[in-house]
Amino acid sequence: MSGPHERWRHAARRPLAHARAHPVLTVLAIALLAVLVLCLLWDWNWFKGPLERQVASATGRTLRIDGNLDVDLGWTPTVSAEGVAFSNADWSEEPRMARAERVELDIDPWHILAGTVRIPAIRLQAPVVHLETGPDGTGNWTFDGDDAPGRFTFEFRRVEVGHGRLRYLDGNADTDIVARIDTLPAPGAEAAPPVQVSGEGRWKGNAFTLEGRADSPLALRDREQPYHIDAKARAGATSAHATGTLLDPFRLTGFQLRMRLQGQDLADLYPLIGIALPETPPYTLDGRFSRDGNTWRYEDFEGTVGDSDLAGDARVETDRERPFFEADLQSQRLDFDDLAGFVGAKPQAGGDETANAEQARQAAQQAASSRLLPDEPYRLDKLRAMDANVRLRAARINAPRLPLDDMDAHLQLEDGVLRLDPLDFGVAGGTLRSTVEMDAREDTIRTRADINAAGLDLSSLLPTVELAQNAVGRVGGRVTLATTGNSIADMLGNGNGEVGVAMGRGSISNLLMEMAGIDLAEIIKFKLTEDRMIPVRCAFGDFAVEDGVMTTRSFAFDTTDTLLVGEGQIDLGEERLDMTIRPRPKDRSLLSLRAPLQLDGSFKSPSIRPDLGALGLRGAVALTLATITPPAALLATIETGPGEDSGCGGQYAE
Repeated sequence: MSGPHERWRHAARRPLAHARAHPVLTVLAIALLAVLVLCLLWDWNWFKGPLERQVASATGRTLRIDGNLDVDLGWTPTVSAEGVAFSNADWSEEPRMARAERVELDIDPWHILAGTVRIPAIRLQAPVVHLETGPDGTGNWTFDGDDAPGRFTFEFRRVEVGHGRLRYLDGNADTDIVARIDTLPAPGAEAAPPVQVSGEGRWKGNAFTLEGRADSPLALRDREQPYHIDAKARAGATSAHATGTLLDPFRLTGFQLRMRLQGQDLADLYPLIGIALPETPPYTLDGRFSRDGNTWRYEDFEGTVGDSDLAGDARVETDRERPFFEADLQSQRLDFDDLAGFVGAKPQAGGDETANAEQARQAAQQAASSRLLPDEPYRLDKLRAMDANVRLRAARINAPRLPLDDMDAHLQLEDGVLRLDPLDFGVAGGTLRSTVEMDAREDTIRTRADINAAGLDLSSLLPTVELAQNAVGRVGGRVTLATTGNSIADMLGNGNGEVGVAMGRGSISNLLMEMAGIDLAEIIKFKLTEDRMIPVRCAFGDFAVEDGVMTTRSFAFDTTDTLLVGEGQIDLGEERLDMTIRPRPKDRSLLSLRAPLQLDGSFKSPSIRPDLGALGLRGAVALTLATITPPAALLATIETGPGEDSGCGGQYAE
């Protein structure tokens, strides 16, 4: 029989025999125990060196971890590092591209064997990122390290940023922006939380501010998925509010945004985005802003520019030698002075007119000036900065001092040559058709203009002349001009060509004609009784233009009652008038003074008065019918019609 001692010996042998029977379990148990002891005692800072060397190999930059590197084990381990810094490109004055007080990464180890490193969460405390464009246009986010593909792919699920700071610097474009970034509460437990951004600085030399919110930065990893933003930005006096989605935001290759654009002057966009537009009053536009490759579009927009409504589509192509701007614009009601920037003038200010503060100041200076023609030079750099194809149609024009009805303009700009063809206006019930070409390839602009008028209603042309309100007649004419100069004033002051205007049959107030002939008896009669309309047989003016001076070749206004014949000059450069109009009443009156009328003064302050000192000059009466024969070039615009008294000229009383 076996005793207690023997039974103990057999019991001690059973575990040993069990261990010998299961050696794999024994090894695993020992290994787990060793790993547990190692994890509890291991200094994870040992891995800092290998990690820094691996990053340097992959990027060509230095990674430093000045604080502790630690790992909290668990089902999803957390790796944390303190005092992390990543070096910048060697050409930058800023030594670090990125740094953070603390970085934490949760790592899911169960997908590593499949070649995927899944990061459920990244937490960044006080990160600072410095993005910069170098002298050659290369960004510091371009790395020089080993570009060979790695064995692992990475998946990120959440990122949380606390008190982040991002700086973007582009010295070539005078741009320096600092933005603050903070994570907002996530809409769901598994959703990547959005971020809130605010910042300020300088964008292309203009004071810049930014505020808004956007999807999590992790959403940027998928270039095929839309990235949502809602942001407001202001650069100088220009502001924009954009909402919508971006595709591949780092390269902005495609996006769909709703953008509201506001500013004091569309010309302010030139230094901001390189699009050369004329000076305008304050504007507000709202439309769809998108990009497809190298084409940027602003479509279905509508809004106001000054006191005008404006709608249409516009696009810019940037893959050419010069940006190409194309637009199709419409206005239902166009305030004419809002177009003043096209000719170097300023929009009207005061009253109900819309203008920014600078334009109001300049308009006041212009109103106080003795000059009328715009003398602000066109900017040659703008005319050469881009190519353009723009169509603008206005259904109705508001111009209280001008009898304008509508407009159709087509502007083409290519390699510094601007062409307006057509530049058509509805004027006084007729048409004014123009073609203008401006060649700005040299330091002085060379301009050619061809303007044709047809069917202009006489009474509408003189809306402020009471005695002309019932006048009947259609006016036509032509202007051809070749000139040089960099402003409208210079162009007109240097012009060479001809100007002709003519009217055929019609009627006009007899009182107006008697006043022109200074027939006191007839004036008294019509003042005491009732004015009557008298037939107009024809009217014309034919001028030669040389070095900005218009000289009459023939000038006449012929009615059955009075004949007006004129001669003289109009100096476009000096803005001076020097015209003599000799009235020849066709009836005899003892009280007819028959004094010439003198039209002189400046364009801004013209004067018309009788030249009583010339009453006794017989030379003033020595007129022949030949002097009032219409020039051949104007005959096509004159409807003389049949009848004994329908010819142009006729007899007058001596």
